Amino acid sequence: MFSLTEPPLFTRLRDARRVLVAGAGGGFDVYAGLPLAFALRTAGKEVHLANLSFADLFGLPTEAWVEPDVAAITPDTPVRGDYFPERALARWLAGRGLPSTVYAFPRTGVAPLRDAYRALVGHLGGIDAVVLVDGGTDILMRGDEHGLGTPEEDMASLAAVAGLDVPERLVACLGFGVDAYHGVNHALVLENLAALDREGGYLGAFSIPRESPEGAAYLDAVAHAQEATASHPSIVQGSVAAAVRGQFGDVRFTERTKGGELFVNPLMAMYFCVDAVALARRNLYLDRLAETVLMRQISSRIAEFRDELPRPRPPRAFPH
Repeated sequence: MFSLTEPPLFTRLRDARRVLVAGAGGGFDVYAGLPLAFALRTAGKEVHLANLSFADLFGLPTEAWVEPDVAAITPDTPVRGDYFPERALARWLAGRGLPSTVYAFPRTGVAPLRDAYRALVGHLGGIDAVVLVDGGTDILMRGDEHGLGTPEEDMASLAAVAGLDVPERLVACLGFGVDAYHGVNHALVLENLAALDREGGYLGAFSIPRESPEGAAYLDAVAHAQEATASHPSIVQGSVAAAVRGQFGDVRFTERTKGGELFVNPLMAMYFCVDAVALARRNLYLDRLAETVLMRQISSRIAEFRDELPRPRPPRAFPH
């Protein structure tokens, strides 16, 4: 039973003792899960962090690989260049006296990624829940929308996690609106959430309070990441952090947004949460990805599905 006094996501996780919080879309997505991870740890749960990585993992030393396609990134893991979000996070965690291993998956197709998740669950001695976190909301696209954002990594992660034998598999999206740059229509995002709600798969929304310990720690982690990855800071996490601070409109925090216009607003600081299995069930092409091995196969099969659509759902304007 859900209650107004507790977000349904935390109700679903109430009995979980060991939780894996994992970034779905690569890059800095794992940072979107930090407030949840801090709150769960405060509640007495054992929390582990993982991320689908855009870093050059295959340049890592042999000892970094704890399982096939699972690397354990620590503060001392060697890097090439300055882009390594998982190592930046490991160093920030260590500086806070927190467990500082961040597990990283290479960009593969669904079959090896699913095996990697299973291997990590075994390596950790069992997991009661996986919370897949997306920076943005394009993981909520079902496939027939006019624009899908950047679906490949999100769909690989969703298909892999939906196929796990773990009691709780959940998805939390942070950064409502940031995917507009990649063609996502957020009126359709809301339509998809409403459809999930009718099927019992929508778990509500809640904000990150700036004055909470979780909010303050998240802001500090994002600021540290921006310094550690000065050549390529995260637009998504920078936008969410600005929203958590109460900023609004075309907020500037990186040269990467030069020539565009941001719309930072309070909705970006809200988690929108759903059941991962229900979300996977509503996706119109996820079954085509189940046995993919390479990320480019995912791209090809999504393109094939899109070519077969009579017409995509057109974007809709917000009525007010």
